Amino acid sequence: MMRGPIARATLRTSAVLGLRLLAQAATLLIVARLLGPVQFGAFVGMAALAVMFGALSTFGTHLLLLREVSRAPDKPPQWLPIAFAATLLCGTALLLVYLAVTMLWLSPAGMSAVALLAIAISDIVVLPLLALPAVLRQGQGQIARAQVLVVLPQVMRLIAASTVMLWHPDAALTVYALAYALAALACLPIAWHTLPAGWAEGWRWTLPSWTQWREASGYAVLNLSALGPNELDKTLAVHLLPAAAAGTYAAGSRVLGPLVLPVLAMMISALPRMFRTQDEPSNRSRLLRVTLFIAMAYGLLAGVALWVAAPVIAWAFGERYADLVGTLHWLAFAVPGLSMRYVISNILMTSDQPLSRVVIELFGLFILWMVAIFAEKYGAAGMAGALVCAEWGMVLFGITLFRGNKLPQEIRRLTNF
Repeated sequence: MMRGPIARATLRTSAVLGLRLLAQAATLLIVARLLGPVQFGAFVGMAALAVMFGALSTFGTHLLLLREVSRAPDKPPQWLPIAFAATLLCGTALLLVYLAVTMLWLSPAGMSAVALLAIAISDIVVLPLLALPAVLRQGQGQIARAQVLVVLPQVMRLIAASTVMLWHPDAALTVYALAYALAALACLPIAWHTLPAGWAEGWRWTLPSWTQWREASGYAVLNLSALGPNELDKTLAVHLLPAAAAGTYAAGSRVLGPLVLPVLAMMISALPRMFRTQDEPSNRSRLLRVTLFIAMAYGLLAGVALWVAAPVIAWAFGERYADLVGTLHWLAFAVPGLSMRYVISNILMTSDQPLSRVVIELFGLFILWMVAIFAEKYGAAGMAGALVCAEWGMVLFGITLFRGNKLPQEIRRLTNF
């Protein structure tokens, strides 16, 4: 398998994601230095909440679109016009809810209504629309091309951040938030122009029927629960920690995303085949076993690398993030759990076990919330410890389900190394 199509697609996707890594890392450092810990923590916390709302914008229709195209790559998908209409409707409604929550309840210090609106438009409406052409390419096996569409907004945001850094306006947070939204909007016509010839012609954008809403609802909950453990911690940090400590934690936690990109590349490449091999137990078992083992091995190596590199990373963020080293040392313990959780979640999603995945991820969110409340007196390090507990809690719970005869036999074999 390591010489097969998934391995080759993973290598190509990793190359594209290497560009995403550079764009994310550079943008992270520029914006963190531009805004400082207080405003950076507020921005990351509100952006993370917007991403969680955005996870519901497609109402799971993008995953049904991926499943359909994976099974019939050359056939124009029936779910495409439905997914587009559902995303526009749900995204608009969720944007209004997000503005109400952030302005009336959270009220992040130093963030204007204009900044919150810009973040909401970008992450709740525009990026979910960009996900639709990306999953079309992914379902066709064009994994690297799909990721180019995902990486494009990251590159545009890097350009936007660099421009604001050079300009250095007084209201830097508001100006960057506007540039953040414009960067995503600029990618929209480019992404939709990449649709295969004829696929965008002649369809009517219609809302899903009641049966289609119901079919998509399970995937909508699944998509939200999947993003929750990755994003809720930043919003919790803004709510529970002093502003400067929340900013320090946000800087450290954002390092984890680029660090596990190779595992993400592997799973993105494997998803179409996972959907196709549901009725091939022997091939599926081998595929799932290898991906889980690779994620575990990579996560351990990446965690050690993060621990060793923590002083250098803290130096790169600047003097205002002096407490970042300790936070990164705690976060290093979360990396193996995060890598394995990515694989376990996708195994469940492609095995007709969405409820099991949702239960595991809700369990992780519960651990995160509970431990964070008790650990808030320890500042950013306490929040990092809560994330470690949540990630490993989800992994152990997932393995317990595997070994407890709750899932098909071929999946339970994954834990019998």
